[in-house]
Amino acid sequence: MDPGQFFASSRVLIVAGKGGVGKSTASATLALAAARTGRSVLLVEVAGRSATASMFGADAPGYEESTVYDEADHGTVRCRSITPDDALVEWLTNHGFSRIAKRMAKSGLLEIVATATPGIKDLLVLGRIKALEAEGVADLIIVDAPAAGHAIQFLQAPVGVRDTARTGVLNRQAVEVIEMLDDPTRCRAMLVSIPEETPVNELIETAFAVEDEVGLALGPVVINGILPPIDGLADEPPASLSPDEAADARMAADLRRDRIALQTEQLDRLQARLPLAQIRMPQLFTTEIGPTELHRLADAVEASIEALEDWA
Repeated sequence: MDPGQFFASSRVLIVAGKGGVGKSTASATLALAAARTGRSVLLVEVAGRSATASMFGADAPGYEESTVYDEADHGTVRCRSITPDDALVEWLTNHGFSRIAKRMAKSGLLEIVATATPGIKDLLVLGRIKALEAEGVADLIIVDAPAAGHAIQFLQAPVGVRDTARTGVLNRQAVEVIEMLDDPTRCRAMLVSIPEETPVNELIETAFAVEDEVGLALGPVVINGILPPIDGLADEPPASLSPDEAADARMAADLRRDRIALQTEQLDRLQARLPLAQIRMPQLFTTEIGPTELHRLADAVEASIEALEDWA
């Protein structure tokens, strides 16, 4: 499948996954891969972690967006963080209530409102994302969503608020967000995992919850940390090695074979339980992801997309 066609299939991609599986890395990689097809991309962080901008070699974003990637003959990636407080202040300001907005931000009144109307914080964030999508601020918006457990709560918030607030501004905002989530040409979810039993189990559970409870269409799943095969693992170590070195080499080869076998087992199990296309990102043996590593991951994602059949 052509990567440009892939990234044109929806205007918003919500990336979610269990903590520790590389969800933010996947979000940044998808943003870079999309930009390299010539698109303008807005990368939105909503969990307050500010983890993606540093992968582009940029400072952590604030509520105002900043450009983190802009190369000739390619697209751009802009990054911003959206919090409920900032989203509320902007909404009130845009509707002529700037003084009230500032007082609410300083007084902590949002916490009181949030207690009275569960889900309103998540709705404020999703409502801002919906507004950005409707305004056409970028060809593609990629949302680095909360970790899997909170992600379902985050995505279910509009339904809860709609059912609580039967009329008025909140109801209208909730309905408009639900309309975005229900339209696969506007919004899809991409779930991230690593090829291990517990993360794969959680991905499967999250996938069914996203489709059945939220009604949000799923794109391909992203599998992070894929180990490449190595030829010759079953061969005897070179005769030039000492006995201790040969024993260490055999142990390392056995460990790698076991890890590859486990990886294959989990990928096959995931495909059987959740027959979605898979985009695979390789394991990088580094402690930090910077621009060089991000481009390597984007190369792998592009190759993985090109190997896909038309799934949209």
